[in-house]
Amino acid sequence: MSKIQIKQSDFEPIRLEQFDAEKIVGKSTSYWKDAWRRFRKNKLAIISIIFIALLAFMAVFGTVISGQNYFDNDLINANKPISGEHWFGTDNLGRDLFTRTWYGARISLFIGLMAAFIDLVVGVIWGSVSGYVGGKVDEYMMRIADILTSLPYLLVVILLLVIMPKSLWTIIFAMTITGWINMARIVRGQVMQLKNEEYVLAAKSLGANSIRVMWKHLIPNTLGPILVTLTLTVPTAIFTEAFLSFLGLGVPQPKASWGTMTSDALDALRFYPYQLFFPAFFICITMLAFNIIGDGLRDALDPKDRR
Repeated sequence: MSKIQIKQSDFEPIRLEQFDAEKIVGKSTSYWKDAWRRFRKNKLAIISIIFIALLAFMAVFGTVISGQNYFDNDLINANKPISGEHWFGTDNLGRDLFTRTWYGARISLFIGLMAAFIDLVVGVIWGSVSGYVGGKVDEYMMRIADILTSLPYLLVVILLLVIMPKSLWTIIFAMTITGWINMARIVRGQVMQLKNEEYVLAAKSLGANSIRVMWKHLIPNTLGPILVTLTLTVPTAIFTEAFLSFLGLGVPQPKASWGTMTSDALDALRFYPYQLFFPAFFICITMLAFNIIGDGLRDALDPKDRR
């Protein structure tokens, strides 16, 4: 068996300049660009965003498209079926359901988004301070959160709505008085993991105070879990408002939300099912869209899933 002879002439060295050898060949991408690239691959999430955008557009301009009034009663046209004049039919007081559906979208989306925004602000401040300071401050703040968590959520909301004057802001306040706790716990856990990182220690050594460290370094690095929790808070608030409307604690008349519309249509379900179909359909599809967006954000912002 003959041996293979390897000669030096068989090899040719690759000659590179020093700077060429140190160049990064691949195109660098930031964390958020990479997350957006992976989020775009989720077709259902993109469709959900388009649906929410269309829903917001119709909530603003849909009340003027049909030319019908959503407040005035017209008993002559009560319980009219779907037609060219009334695209979604009319209710038992003769009000156009197409116009009321989009006015209800305005109210329901406002409640959901405002409740989520308040939960965001209170939860981020509470959780970041608790996680960053630690010690007895963290102990006292989280015990307060535990006490509020032990109170039944719906019972607290119902009691507040019974005691306080009935209004849109009363509903939002009642839903957010304990709704921020989940956000606070998530932010606290993230801050406790990040506050001992090297870039935080470097910022402290350069003279940055606690507020700057939390605002510039800790909170921006917790945006992933914050955004996911935020998108899942909106459908919860919309569903809670719809549930309260069934108990007669929803938006006061003559204002309308999807919850009040479903409550009003329940008595006529056997004879006029279309009155219940449209508000119930939009409640379900909106909650589904926000949940799909939240799942898409969770997958896209997960650093363990980066490729």
